[in-house]
Amino acid sequence: MTSPRPWSATLLAAMLLACSPALNWREVRIDGMPLRLLLPCKPDRAEREVAMGGRQLPLRMLGCDADGATFAVSHVLAAPAAGLDAAALLQGWKAAVLAHVQAKAVVEEGWAPAGVGIMGSALRLRAEGRKADGEAVAMQAVWFATADAAGLHLVHAVVFAPQARAEVAESFFSSFAPAP
Repeated sequence: MTSPRPWSATLLAAMLLACSPALNWREVRIDGMPLRLLLPCKPDRAEREVAMGGRQLPLRMLGCDADGATFAVSHVLAAPAAGLDAAALLQGWKAAVLAHVQAKAVVEEGWAPAGVGIMGSALRLRAEGRKADGEAVAMQAVWFATADAAGLHLVHAVVFAPQARAEVAESFFSSFAPAP
């Protein structure tokens, strides 16, 4: 009889923690986005115009709170002929979010959602910061771009929690997949 691999117990523990009863994962989509993802709670939806790349673009958002954390995903669609630089737009978006939370101790790494054709490079980061009320918050976030016939899709997803919860963020970020 062979003994279990050491990583299998860790993986099982992470899966069980991410599947706690307080996290009721469900598949969702943002209108106009060619992706689906999982959120651990029923999301609220919002839409507004934002200035990006010298243009006003529609920003669609889904977000919810579960088990002491806030989960959100945002999507911006630019028309195919807009000629926008995805990398520059994502960097600007990242800088704005980090400034908003007064981020410090930022750790960045390359990342890509499995099975999703991305344009350029995608980014995942962890940081510590402050919420609007001044309370400390741990942030884990991703930014990436993809394209289809509708245009350039810029995507940002984030988990805010009092303390970083890597297994929960991994469940959220790894759920991005092409929509059928």
